[in-house]
Amino acid sequence: MTEQSIHKSGCENSVPFFWPFAAAAALAESEWQLLLDNLKFIAETEKIDHGLQPAFATPNSIALALHTLKLRDFSTPSSAANRSLVPTIIDAPFAGHSATIADYHSGQSLVETLLGNGLERILVTDWNSATPQMKDYDIDNYLAELNVCVDDLGGRVNFVGLCQGGWMVAMYAARYPHKVNCLVLAGSPIDTAAGNGPIKQLVDRLPTRFYEQLVKLGDGLMPGRFMLQGWKNMHPDKQYVEKYIDLYEHIDDPAYLSKQETFSRWYENPLDLPGRWYLQAITQLFKENRLAKGEFVGLGKRLSLKEITCPVYLLAGAGDDITTREQVFNAENYLGTPAGQVVKTLAPGGHIGLFMGARTLAEYWPAIARWIAAGGKEGNQ
Repeated sequence: MTEQSIHKSGCENSVPFFWPFAAAAALAESEWQLLLDNLKFIAETEKIDHGLQPAFATPNSIALALHTLKLRDFSTPSSAANRSLVPTIIDAPFAGHSATIADYHSGQSLVETLLGNGLERILVTDWNSATPQMKDYDIDNYLAELNVCVDDLGGRVNFVGLCQGGWMVAMYAARYPHKVNCLVLAGSPIDTAAGNGPIKQLVDRLPTRFYEQLVKLGDGLMPGRFMLQGWKNMHPDKQYVEKYIDLYEHIDDPAYLSKQETFSRWYENPLDLPGRWYLQAITQLFKENRLAKGEFVGLGKRLSLKEITCPVYLLAGAGDDITTREQVFNAENYLGTPAGQVVKTLAPGGHIGLFMGARTLAEYWPAIARWIAAGGKEGNQ
């Protein structure tokens, strides 16, 4: 059918592409502006929920590419000539979301903050989403590849562990204490039996077979989408109502949209975990608290936190409902580090804010960076 015949037949409105425009033609100016806003809202909603991928804010290179992770190097150019500098590895959480939380946004980045406050050699563990071939990987697989990273950097590092990354580097420091110079544990559940937060309640209430069934549904993996749904259901009003109301009200605000898109790049792209790793963490760490008790076996050796004698900085969030302050601060009771070399700081805000909150980055992390740069000797000032 030719264009002319379509016009003569009066069927031009049957072409789907033209439906919105045909509808707008019959509306007053205020009404078609509302239609445009609604279409813009629909497009933006689809974008922030499904159309964005995680991205690091700071330029970096890949120092190592291993099965479980890519070790990203954010070091300053001048640090390459000074190999005497002890590298600092930020161990990002491997708990369902990408490592970009450590380098969230320009002006709101832990990497950027550390680089700007005396640390020149900064690296981040960028954990890979588990593939079906990785379903039987356990915690040992991850400790072993973390050890490869440390050895490749000269055999001695500072560790900054965020959330799950904290118990991972605490395990590493207990297994290889001579390889860890300073240790920062931020929002890290070390004594999982402490406090009474919602995560602890959930783990205690649900039987192990529930978690085993989740892994079975994931064909041997713990799918990130399962965990994401669980996080969202902890605060359903914010996730399913307030989020979209706020978005609609700010649909013409570029700064607001940029902020939401940055968050969605991280939040809406979950990682899959190996089923064996996940069940080991649930049962041995959260249900049985083996790490704090000195009963967890890592790389063939029973790990005792008493083996950790380096300076340790413990950072907790006052409003953290994921890792309560008790789970972080109780680590002091199990460490071998002298009391005078353990620093405990309670920052305002919740869990994620510890790693990317503007206030925490501005008021708390600069001092932590200087503490690391000084070998853990300024924390009690």
